[in-house]
Order: sequence, then structure tokens, then C-alpha cells
Amino acid sequence: VNNNPSPYKVTLSGTLKSPKINFHPPFLMLMPVPLDVETEADITIVPQDYLRPSRIRVKLPELELGDGARTYPLSVQFPGGQDIVLSSDGTINELICHISFRSSKPMSFLGDVFFIDEEKN
Repeated sequence: VNNNPSPYKVTLSGTLKSPKINFHPPFLMLMPVPLDVETEADITIVPQDYLRPSRIRVKLPELELGDGARTYPLSVQFPGGQDIVLSSDGTINELICHISFRSSKPMSFLGDVFFIDEEKN
């Protein structure tokens, strides 16, 4: 201070937390149904460690059928929106994702549904 060297040394340290999302339930098994009948379920998305708002997008599995045709048998909807919003008290809202399956051809599959935020997490 006042051009005099200070005998004080300041050390800063911190922990960086990457944003992540958890799911409830952690995996989803849809019930078998007859052709052209929809089966559906809801999952809860729980965002954690977000410091700013973000928007979730979804990448669904594309399947190739026996005849070579390609299809997306799953669809998703976010009834309350797909934005991660921070409230004034610092908490983050949970999101509901409605997942449904319908097919006119017989199939079963195991696939991944990717949920991606604006930072590509």
C-alpha cells in the first residue's frame, strides 16, 4: 500500500465442479406391447452444479430394421419445458421427460438416449 511492499501473501484455492445430470429412475425398461400400440414412461432429470441456465436437447437412437429401413422408435417430450433454470435461492429445477415407443414392425432393442446441455456435457 502506498508504494510499500506488503508482507502479506494471499493464496487462493478452489474446486471446480462440472455440471452434470442424474436420472430417476437411472435406467428405463418399457413394457412389450402389440404393434402400433404406444408404451410410455416418465423420467425425472435432476441437474446438479449448474451455475447458469442451460437447455437440454436429446439424441435418440436410430435403428435399422431387417429390410434396411431406418427408424426412430422412441420419442421424447418435456411437458414442463427443457430449460435448466436456477431459482433465486440457488436451487435448480428438476425436469420431467416423457419417453414413448411405438412401432408398426416387430422389434426389440437396447439403446442409449443422450441428454446434452448447451455446453455439450
